[in-house]
Amino acid sequence: MAERPAAATVSIGPLYRADAPDCAALERLLFAGDDPWTARMFRDELAAGHFYLAAREGGRLVGYGGIAVVASPDSTGGAEAEIHTIGVHPDRQGRGIGRRLLAGLLEYADGLRAIVFLEVRTDNDAALELYRSTGFERLGIRRNYYRPSGADAYTMRRPAPDKIRDSP
Repeated sequence: MAERPAAATVSIGPLYRADAPDCAALERLLFAGDDPWTARMFRDELAAGHFYLAAREGGRLVGYGGIAVVASPDSTGGAEAEIHTIGVHPDRQGRGIGRRLLAGLLEYADGLRAIVFLEVRTDNDAALELYRSTGFERLGIRRNYYRPSGADAYTMRRPAPDKIRDSP
């Protein structure tokens, strides 16, 4: 599917605790068959200090994304991070909003020189293409990862920025 131009009014900025109910509503819409996150889960993520972004159009939340640092930088310099979630309202998909959210999360990870991991449904072709186009590679498969649907997930990895530049 060709990407439609993003609406000029979509802005990307911080996700706030007050956004948690809207995130949960969007989760229920996007992931109804796979145990969607609750408002409390979003508040807990923010309270834990994880980095979250919101996409807003005319003041309305139309997307979100979050990343957590799971291993701090060590003597070798890099950290490890994991993308916990990205979601865009179905009416706004295909307009580059998810790409912009992902770019913001990766910019944060790049500032830490972090390798980034994620899981994605094996049947989510749009997300798989987005992740491949931003340097992620498939590592393996997790059978029955999503509950209760039982859908499988690919585990993917994006090298740390210095590794990206050194690749042929």
